[in-house]
Amino acid sequence: MLQGFKDFIMRGNVIELAVAVVIGTAFTALVTAVVDGLINPLIAAVGGSSDLSDTWTVPLGTGAQASQLAFGLVIGAVLNFLVIAAVVYLLVVLPMNRLAQRRRAGQEPEPPAPTEDVLLLQEIRDLLAARREV
Repeated sequence: MLQGFKDFIMRGNVIELAVAVVIGTAFTALVTAVVDGLINPLIAAVGGSSDLSDTWTVPLGTGAQASQLAFGLVIGAVLNFLVIAAVVYLLVVLPMNRLAQRRRAGQEPEPPAPTEDVLLLQEIRDLLAARREV
């Protein structure tokens, strides 16, 4: 059981996924800091407030049960999402699309075809699998 768990953890996919989560979390914190520290205060200043959460609020009800609709918070969350989506698009999606276009145009070499010994091993594997099914 422990050997199986060790094999699972040591797979490249799990380690790459863990690195991607850590980098994604750090990147999200960076973008959130930029949006909260630079963009939101500028928008809040236009709205006449020092904080975006206090900007464009609509009170609902009166007394102890009063609440408010905070459109500024929603605008801040939308801005945060749009900035993160734009950066991911520019840094990940566009380069991957360009690489795919180069491969289709023949500018970027395709991965090498399997060698003869690999093809032979695949054929043996398929024959053994067909023999087990009979």
